[in-house]
Amino acid sequence: MTDVVDEKGNAPTSDTLKEASATNQQNDSSTYYNTQSAEERGGVPARPGGWMYKEFNFGPLHIPCYASPPFQLVLIALTCFMCPGMFNALNGLGGAGQFDASTADNANTALYSTFSVFGFFAGTFANRMGLKTTNRGFVVFSGALLGICAAFLWTAQGAIMMSYPSEASKGRYISWFWMIFNLGGVIGALIPLGENIHSSSSKVNDGTYIGFLVLTFIGLCLAWTLVDAHKVIREDGSHVVLMKHPTWKSEVLGLYEVFLTDPWIVLLFPMFLSSNWFYSYTFNGFNAAKFNIRTRALNNVLYWLSQIIGAYVFGFALDFQGVRRSLKAKVLWGTLSVLTMAIWGGGYAWQKQYTRAQTAPEDYVRMDWTSSGYVGPMFLYMFYGFYDAAWQTSIYWYMGALTNNGRKLANFAGFYKGIQSAGSAITYRIDALKAPFMNEFASNWGLLMGSLVLAAPLIFTKVPDTVPLEKDLEFSDETFEEVAPTEALVSGNPEVQHGTEKA
Repeated sequence: MTDVVDEKGNAPTSDTLKEASATNQQNDSSTYYNTQSAEERGGVPARPGGWMYKEFNFGPLHIPCYASPPFQLVLIALTCFMCPGMFNALNGLGGAGQFDASTADNANTALYSTFSVFGFFAGTFANRMGLKTTNRGFVVFSGALLGICAAFLWTAQGAIMMSYPSEASKGRYISWFWMIFNLGGVIGALIPLGENIHSSSSKVNDGTYIGFLVLTFIGLCLAWTLVDAHKVIREDGSHVVLMKHPTWKSEVLGLYEVFLTDPWIVLLFPMFLSSNWFYSYTFNGFNAAKFNIRTRALNNVLYWLSQIIGAYVFGFALDFQGVRRSLKAKVLWGTLSVLTMAIWGGGYAWQKQYTRAQTAPEDYVRMDWTSSGYVGPMFLYMFYGFYDAAWQTSIYWYMGALTNNGRKLANFAGFYKGIQSAGSAITYRIDALKAPFMNEFASNWGLLMGSLVLAAPLIFTKVPDTVPLEKDLEFSDETFEEVAPTEALVSGNPEVQHGTEKA
């Protein structure tokens, strides 16, 4: 899959590349490689020609080529910015911006029920149809089948975010995505805030929904701009490990094979389940129950803004190169444990102050941002947002630390989104049945802490410092020569395996 060819147009072998490298060292004017000399390239063969692989520099600003991992990550992040980001902004108001959350609860139960079923198996579809085609399904059917299409979108997104970057930059890629995606939540939350800033009502006006529709349509169009995964080339010339010739049979069997090669992944399933379990409580039991619409809108802005901060802190910290990855995994577990006890402990103190029965009447006077005592719950809600980003960034990082194989990571992403959505479907149904807020809160805190305990054996014993390329290729029909970094091919050193990207 390298662009280097001989005079007959045939791709060379690793031995041929080594011979060419020796020739280049003797004669810098050699034209064995495409258009640049080896000196200009630093010994690395040029990318294929065409607009898709052109890079640009504007002073100190470097724009990577269109088919590079960073560019593709930004595209999928912008798609999620416009679509799920707007959905999150609306959902974050509590009750989708209405006084009574029952209708929104039932709609979310239906959505996440289909999402959970199709999400669990979406990795099979993504591997068979390709990551770009999976997003086209999202575009075509999104209007009628949101839950099904969301499964495809989020599985493709997860595979891109975890398999496109190098091992050393996975934390930053997760962080970049989560920051851009949640900026959609911030912008989306500003719409109802601006529309309702002078309102003392408990529901949004029609203009709010129109604004969301316009931005979502833009996101639908962006999903078509992704390139096929096999065209993506990293900075060092390496490619994403995929299946060259996937079939429905190979990918259905591949779903089963994941449990044979990585049975320990099931220990992360409780963390998957808990990752959105708390949404119905934080959005409805916290935000909608206690605050009027303009304050709910402000809280919503602060929640998603705090997610951006959380993603930045955790994503970049996880790429710190001075600590072995296996040790970082353990430190991360300890950090999540402390945050779970501290933040949700504060939440318990707040939740003791009110019940569902007290806040249910329409004439209940809800808190405004001008009310005495607002600052405390405002910061608590921000910490909930920070924690949300920390939890989900960590889950993606743990999955990405287990393998670099795009096919396997698509299945992991499918498991994650499927089980996560099952949790959402359950909790939104519980909320629709008017369960006591304290019961909902207790289930959140208990599940989060319990899932960390269950995941500990995997985190403490199964996260490697690096994954050899040969191991990633065991779950693929590609060869070393087709996906390895150019330096490994030229030098013949298989130890040079993992891609690098410019930060």
